[in-house]
Amino acid sequence: MSPRGIAIPDLRERLFTAAERVMSRDGTLTSRAITEEAGCAKGVLHTHFAGLDAFVAELILDRFARMATHAGDLPARVGTGTPVENLDALARAVLALDSAVVAFSLTRPGAAQSVRDAWQSGAPGFGTVQRSIDGYLRAEQERGRVAEGADTESIALALVGTWHHLLMTGAGGPDPLETVARIIRALVPAP
Repeated sequence: MSPRGIAIPDLRERLFTAAERVMSRDGTLTSRAITEEAGCAKGVLHTHFAGLDAFVAELILDRFARMATHAGDLPARVGTGTPVENLDALARAVLALDSAVVAFSLTRPGAAQSVRDAWQSGAPGFGTVQRSIDGYLRAEQERGRVAEGADTESIALALVGTWHHLLMTGAGGPDPLETVARIIRALVPAP
């Protein structure tokens, strides 16, 4: 609720987006900076979340859920475009996560533990994405669009491992998307 008791539309997403902007600009997050960026009352974050750690954990889990949803859409792409193009589109969605926010979440013990606990309880994360990629590549393999002998499980693990590394370290050179595109082309053998 706003100070006048009126619900703020899409407050959660508004705060998440504001946090990403603040992190990009300032390199750190505070509750006050987030609410100022979102144009909300100072205490609104703490009204809706059990503190900054809980907020950061929810932000990470939300962004990983979006990433997993995008990966879950891969079966609908079987037989369309090319496998490399489809995996490149997924890579773009994954790497759209702000690596600074992900790294910041690791500096917050409460946030990091909440994210780990949620993933262990089945919340979507890299494991979900890996399974989606493996299933997608196997389906493309059955259609003859990926080489018959390709180890789809290892390819999926290698891609997710690469994306994990890039998100956790912010590495990848001047254009991490080009780096990932090269890796996808190298790993996904055409028939």
